[in-house]
Amino acid sequence: MVSRTSKFRGSRMHGRGKKSGRGAGIHGGRGNAGLHKHKYISLLKYMPDHFGHHGFKRPQSVVAQNVTINLSELELSMESLKKKGFAEVKSGKTIVDLRKAGIDKLLGSGKITTPVEVIVDSASARAKEKLKAAGGKLLEQ
Repeated sequence: MVSRTSKFRGSRMHGRGKKSGRGAGIHGGRGNAGLHKHKYISLLKYMPDHFGHHGFKRPQSVVAQNVTINLSELELSMESLKKKGFAEVKSGKTIVDLRKAGIDKLLGSGKITTPVEVIVDSASARAKEKLKAAGGKLLEQ
């Protein structure tokens, strides 16, 4: 495509007027320029939350959730807990230390058939019932 500038030799603005020949001059500035002035309506219409603070971030001490495990998961993962050293058999009883495994709470979903002694920080009431029914017990500390 042939350049159009040759026909504008000697012309100062090349037919564009005083300002529009400059960078983004005819568009009212580049980017977010003029959002508090001549582009204010587009700000209100298309990006109403552009300026200012919105909401808040909750402290992590409040947000932190318990790491939990269900009884059915406990029974399924018994072998891997033994391999990792979180569970051991002493005098015919299996003792599982969930605190060492990084688990905070034992929940009562699912079934458990093996009698197990569990060391954990907290447990739900249903988990306690099901553990006792299976012949195990809970050692909360």
